[in-house]
Amino acid sequence: MAESSDRDANRALRARFDEVYGQYQRLRSGLDELQTRLAELRVTERSDDGQVTAVVGARGELISVEVSPAVFHDRDARALSRKITETVLRANAAAGSATRELLSGHLPPGSPSVEFLRTHDFGTLLGRADAVMSRGE
Repeated sequence: MAESSDRDANRALRARFDEVYGQYQRLRSGLDELQTRLAELRVTERSDDGQVTAVVGARGELISVEVSPAVFHDRDARALSRKITETVLRANAAAGSATRELLSGHLPPGSPSVEFLRTHDFGTLLGRADAVMSRGE
């Protein structure tokens, strides 16, 4: 009877291992392509009036800001500053969404890593480990 239980437990463990290993292989096989796509990702946003254009990369890093010469007719430095800031922030948010979308295609569904990118909450990364530790597994 114990031998049968051991075999059943081993089969279940082997099936789980095969599942996890399969997920790892899928993740690893697409990693090079993912890195290339993330390195090449550019998001462009324009201010509502089209006078400011911001380009950011996958991590939201500012690559360029273009300002239309027409913006200098107003000579309102504060308004220009707000316009640039708002445009860059929109580009940054759009880059975050684009990055999460790319990653979600390469990570298992419900991955804490994708959720962390959305919330920037380290609890989402550590949630599974915390749950396991609290159960004493």
